[in-house]
Amino acid sequence: MLTNEKKNFDLARLEAALPTLRPELHRYCARMMGSVVDGEDILQETLLKASRSLTNGIVVKQPRAWLFRIAHNTALNYFRSTRKEMAMKNEISLETSSIDEFPRQSTVKDTLRPFLQLTPKQRSTVILRDVLGYSAAEVSVLTDSSVESVKSALHRGRNVLKEIDQDEAAQEVPLDEHQKELLSLYAKYFNDQDFDRLRDMLSEEVRLQLVSRVSLNGKEEVSSYFGNYQKAEDWIMTPGCVEGRPAILVFDRTDPSGPLSYFILVNWDAERVLTIQDFRYARYVLQDAQWERI
Repeated sequence: MLTNEKKNFDLARLEAALPTLRPELHRYCARMMGSVVDGEDILQETLLKASRSLTNGIVVKQPRAWLFRIAHNTALNYFRSTRKEMAMKNEISLETSSIDEFPRQSTVKDTLRPFLQLTPKQRSTVILRDVLGYSAAEVSVLTDSSVESVKSALHRGRNVLKEIDQDEAAQEVPLDEHQKELLSLYAKYFNDQDFDRLRDMLSEEVRLQLVSRVSLNGKEEVSSYFGNYQKAEDWIMTPGCVEGRPAILVFDRTDPSGPLSYFILVNWDAERVLTIQDFRYARYVLQDAQWERI
């Protein structure tokens, strides 16, 4: 699977390679983090670090291995910082389409959380070998370790995963009634194309991330986001959750009983929208996402 890649890897080649590399890196990051959403955050941090290094003139001979190492180290740094923080704290309306037409939940059977039970070495090895399909020799290159070490970590990691109860690992904290009410209202305003009311729901400090495209900050900037949706005609929305997080589930308005198109995570500060994370242009996350409508 690994190929002989050009020595003069630069920002232009990174951008050109992203459509192919991004879904693969996300699958890796999602399992390292146990979440498709957190995995996307790690992926973006990985690409930011890679861009900075290339801008600073680093010479990269094996881009894929280099990117996986950055992703791996970024995930580990996140876990370390989290442990420190924990220690310190000690025009279409839903009324025109029956809600029953929408699929109720994802068909993904296995949660990503069991991977968190593995050591970082085991986790990385199992993901690269069993999920992404690299050979043991290729994994040794990607992780900068011996083939014998890879085989040992793979054997132990597989045994741990066999012993984990998937049903227990999949349990999520349910959304409370207030969260459900806000999500339902947000979805209704969207489907009614009542974008003025949606803008009224925004906090002054709201932050928007249109994943893989753009980030906007503040009510004035984020308000323009709804104008783009007003021009599109391929969506209908319903409240739900993704990995236990409050979300707007987006379906194709011409086929509401079809598969989920993508989702939008929405978080509130009291009654105002504080953050929006829209995955319209990052649909690769759906491959491993667990979701359900409410």
